[in-house]
Amino acid sequence: MVPCRNEADYIRPLLDSILANDYPRARLEVLVVDGLSDDGTRAVVADYARRYPMIHVLDNPKRTTPHALNLGITRARGAIIMRMDAHAVYPPNYVADLVDWLERTGADYVGGAWVTLPADGTPTARAIAAVLAHPFGIGDSRYRLGTNEVREVETLPFGCFRRELFERVGLFDEDLARDQDEEFSFRVVRAGGRILLVPGVVSSYYARRSLRQLGRMFYQYGLFKPLVALKIGRIMTLRQVVPAAFVLSVLLTVLAAPWVAAARVLGVVVVGTYLALTGVCAVALGWRHGARVALAAAAVFPVLHVCYGCGFLRGAWALLARSRGAFDLSSTPLSR
Repeated sequence: MVPCRNEADYIRPLLDSILANDYPRARLEVLVVDGLSDDGTRAVVADYARRYPMIHVLDNPKRTTPHALNLGITRARGAIIMRMDAHAVYPPNYVADLVDWLERTGADYVGGAWVTLPADGTPTARAIAAVLAHPFGIGDSRYRLGTNEVREVETLPFGCFRRELFERVGLFDEDLARDQDEEFSFRVVRAGGRILLVPGVVSSYYARRSLRQLGRMFYQYGLFKPLVALKIGRIMTLRQVVPAAFVLSVLLTVLAAPWVAAARVLGVVVVGTYLALTGVCAVALGWRHGARVALAAAAVFPVLHVCYGCGFLRGAWALLARSRGAFDLSSTPLSR
């Protein structure tokens, strides 16, 4: 199943990569769950559906990712369900190998790593792709960093699931327009299930092309993290709160600086340390990708971290103020 909305630039390569998989087509069912696209995406998918009987289009009137996923799950006929992203393309072995890993290991769901590709050839797009594959940019997310061995993990953004898993732990939480995969994964682990990141299955994910798009995406990721934490009763990993702690510390020291000398010193230390780390990591990326990418990366790192941190803080404040309307993202694009 593929949740999507307004993905005219990406939906054709995605469908071509699925059709090029070496898994028997007679055993494939491709459900593209469209959130009322108005950019031509729907026409492209409809054309594929006319030519290939295994491809079907479903309407997603709510235009949110979890609703799209739940529609796909309830309409799917197979015993194994696989989620795919509209911003990615998949190698020929993707479907067959994930199904094999699922059956061979007995895990509840499995997934592979991805290679992050730039949306175009500009220095900014190349820097965004590089930062999203760098530990200082995204922490220790193994699916972004890759693996050479089977790893038991706490969450995966896309996966190959047994249908019975949804019967056991429920569907995706439709309150969570973002981060729904994390909350679902927690329920799987809490129920005694296993989630495996497996080697040798690597998809290619196209990152956002502009700082504005990147900032909006990570702001939304941060926004929903407190709601996820509330639902599961804890923060899953320390990296989720670090950007918010950084933004909050800078904000508090700036507010206190006119009256408290220690706040001025602390602010300089915090910001100076962050800028130094950003500079070192940008230079390191420059060695591999060139000076223009390094300069762009020096802006990409803070956009990613600050937008995520601000989103997290707003989400936490919305929960304290009981302002659930802050989490309504029904008009935004579905894919990552």
